[in-house]
This record gives sequence, structure tokens and C-alpha cells, in this order.
Amino acid sequence: MPRGDGRLNHDLDPAEKGPQDSCGVFGVWSGDRSGADPTEVAKLTYFGLYALQHRGQESAGIAVSNGSQILVYKDMGLVAQVFDESHLSSLRGHLAIGHTRYSTTGSSVWENAQPTFRSTAAGSVALGHNGNLTNTSELLELVEKRAAESGQLTYDGSGPTQDETRRWRAGVRGHAAMHSTTDTEIVTALLASYPDRSLEQAALEVLPQLRGAFSLVFMDEETLYAARDPQGIRPLVLGRLERGWVVASETAALDIVGAAQVREIEPGELIAIDAHGLRSSRFADAAPKGCLFEYVYLARPDTKIAGRSVHATRVEVGRKLAIEAPADADLVIPVPESGTPAAVGYSQGSGIPYGLGLVKNSYVGRTFIQPSQTIRQLGIRLKLNPLREVIAGQRLVVVDDSIVRGNTQRALVRMLREAGAAEVHVRISSPPVKWPCFYGIDFASPAELVANGLSVEEIRVSIDADSLAYISLEGLVEATEQPMDNLCRACFDGVYPVALPEPELLGKHLLELEPVAHAASAGHALPASAPTLVGGAGAADALTRP
Repeated sequence: MPRGDGRLNHDLDPAEKGPQDSCGVFGVWSGDRSGADPTEVAKLTYFGLYALQHRGQESAGIAVSNGSQILVYKDMGLVAQVFDESHLSSLRGHLAIGHTRYSTTGSSVWENAQPTFRSTAAGSVALGHNGNLTNTSELLELVEKRAAESGQLTYDGSGPTQDETRRWRAGVRGHAAMHSTTDTEIVTALLASYPDRSLEQAALEVLPQLRGAFSLVFMDEETLYAARDPQGIRPLVLGRLERGWVVASETAALDIVGAAQVREIEPGELIAIDAHGLRSSRFADAAPKGCLFEYVYLARPDTKIAGRSVHATRVEVGRKLAIEAPADADLVIPVPESGTPAAVGYSQGSGIPYGLGLVKNSYVGRTFIQPSQTIRQLGIRLKLNPLREVIAGQRLVVVDDSIVRGNTQRALVRMLREAGAAEVHVRISSPPVKWPCFYGIDFASPAELVANGLSVEEIRVSIDADSLAYISLEGLVEATEQPMDNLCRACFDGVYPVALPEPELLGKHLLELEPVAHAASAGHALPASAPTLVGGAGAADALTRP
């Protein structure tokens, strides 16, 4: 039967796709092998991924080891759609990793679902990745070089054979047998390309060569590994079970599986967990630049980052927003759910009563039925419905987490006015988003970001609000209780903490377009199935577009 892909939200309003995180990762190692339920680690991983579903809704997967082999099961859809009791009962072992994906490198297809898997000289490796690498093209060259040196594949320079056509479709230029078109696949291939070294030794060789954002969980038959990029852009935490260990993207996932939080995985750190215990290695010096947008939108409110509750941060942002941008109004309402804590804070800071003026349909995005054009025209009404008896005649302060293109806010203001609101004052609990993210959030390009081309007053006119204000960058950072210099603020101020390559070496579909460009430059005929080279693919030209 067809699987859900979690994308109904986008199909309802393709012109207003909100910010999407790349992935959630989870890993568990159990030291209890005597009489324990052999499916326990798979079930723990399932519930861990369930807690991280908000970080990716396109595909999900789990890899389990029984000590002698790794079994991977993955599919398109939400966690509860991909796995049922029969699937989990077949995933037996003492060690598992899991992944829930939103695509930021590579298309949303089964081949790009994670965990990725590779055979090694000593066994095998499975890997899950949250983040996005910025030197993907350089790493692909390294994979090809190592594959050519080992003689794994040959390429005679003639026109495309049937096998070469398959490689084009898989995103390979001709030397390395790649199974998907993701930066994660490249990392997995590199880890598997050291036949004379253990996986841990290979990781200490490979990890220093990666650039960008990466929070990784990976495994061989006996050991669970976790690693975080030197900037620590994406979160990754370590937890303790009674007889085991857990790593996860967010502390909320630890809570749900009953693990006690130990600490965050440090930027530039690799940890390994096996029968000998936990050991830590450092592959790079820490230069912390945690993602500020995690506090705004991406992380669950019941998660802690750097010891501070995300919910508490968002409430404090609302308080500060009430001071920075007061409004003469009767009622504060949130755009649920991400705007709720800030709305509570705004009410506390302003003294204006808080109320529920919008009801959210929690199940939008959890179906594989494709909406017709008639349904698309309903747009925001399928997600939010106004409580007319609460709204009618009221001067409203409407608190939302961010504005991307402005279409949603425009439709929301119109809907509230139709429901009888006397005034609509919009308050945003993040600064204007003006720059794309290359570290694991799928933002629009600058040409599509409304704050990149319009002033606040022009945006207010565009969405037809009575007033509009954003929290200042300084106010947001103060609410996190983190030093400004320890945070990545690139989407707000355009300062990228990890150097970016040339625009043509960036973009979601880089590995799908590169093989075509390579073949074309070599004068080879392209197979009919090869993707078309077009300008502006993904975010490749995001920094140079108007």
C-alpha cells in the first residue's frame, strides 16, 4: 500500500513551506544480554524516533546488530507508518541506531532513507546523520580516489553502459559505487574505505575532513559511536539506562525511553560504547556555534539545550518581545504550537490576557492522500481554525515563531479579520530570517525570504496587519543564556561560522546534478534517465540570487 510521506503540509501550500530540519538521530547500546527481550533495543529506538518525529517526516529507519550481523529496515513515511510490531520483532540484538529524515542533501526517495549501510573489511557499518556537509563535492572526490586506488571499480572512459547509467541515477561520477545521493552516503563510504583499520580508527581519520554540520550515530556489530562537528551546530546528547547507554538529537527522546541525561556530546568529540564501557576521543578542538534556530522552532519545547529548557527560553523571548514591541490590545493568542510559549511570555510581560484563538489540526501532514486544487485553496484552514466567539470584537496580539515567505501570515490575518477581530497585531519571536541555512535547515532562498527584500513596515503592509514587530537578535540571544559568540546566527545576520564553498558546489541536489555535469564535460552521451542541469537547483545560487 502507499506510504505517507509527511508532506501534506507542503502540498497544501507549496509557496509557503516553513523551515524544515534535516533529521533526528537515536542510538542505544544494551549491556543486558542474559534473558533480555532481544527486540528491546529496536523498541527503544522506535520510541526514541517517535519523540524526534518533528525533526523529519519523509522517511524513517532502524539498524540493529545481534553481535554478528547488522540488519537495517527503512521506508518512506512517518515512524508509526514505517514500523509495526512485526517489523520490530524481526529487529533483534543488543545495539541499534535509528533515523528520521527530512531531506537537505539528496531527493526524498527510498534510496536516500537512513541509516545507510556498508560492508567493511571487518564486518559492516550503519550510519545516521543530522546536519548538512558543506564540502560534499570535495569528499566525493576523496571517495573516488580511494575507490580507484583500491581497484574496486573501473571506468574505461567510453560512453555510458547500463551499469554507468545506474550510477548516474545514484549520483556517482563513475568510480565509487554509491547507493544514494546524500552526503551521509559519502561519509559511510569513507568510513568503510580503510580495510587495515578498525571503524573507530577510520572515524578518527575521516571526521576531521568533514566540514559543516554533523551529529552522527553509527555502529558496527559490537560498538555504538556518536560524533559531533567541531562547532556543535546540531544538538546531540548522551543518556544512561540502567544497563546501557543512549544517544539522541534531543533530551526529550531520552526522557521518553527512561534514560537519564548525562551530558551533551561535545563539539569535536567522538564517543564509543561497547562491552568495555564508554570511551571518548577528540578529533578536533571545540569552537561552539550551536544553532540559534533550534531555540526558536526546531527543538521540542520539553528539550534542554546547554542545560536550559527550550520552553523557558521561548517564554522569556515572549517577555522580552512584550517590552521591545508593546501593543494596545485585548487578547494575546498564539499560532499553535510553536508560537505558544512566546505568547504566554508576551502575556506575562505585557499584562494582556492570554487566550486560545486558533485550534490546530494535529494530524495535517499524516496522510498519503494528495490534496486536490480545491483542497489546496482551503490552505491554512486545514491547519488552523479560529474560535470566533473568542476573537470577535477583540484587538489581538498574534504571536508566531517566524515569517518565511509571508503567505501563511497573510492568510492568517485575513482569516482572523473574517472571524471578527477588530485589530490584528503580529509579533514574531525571532528576528527577520534573511539568509538561507547550509547546515541542515531547508530554508527558502533569499529571493523567496520576504524579510530579505522588504522592510518590516513593507512586510506589515503585505500581510495586512495593524502592526508588526520582531524580537531583536540581542533579545533572542539573551533569552537563551548563551554567549552570542557561541551561537550560529547565520539565518539572521548572514555570518556563516563554517566557510562555504563556491555556490555551484552547494545545493540539495548537488550529488544528483554532479554526475550529469561530469559526463557532459567529458563529452559522453547522457542516458535518457539523467537529470536535467538547470540553474538555481536547490540552494546552489542562494547567495547570489536577488
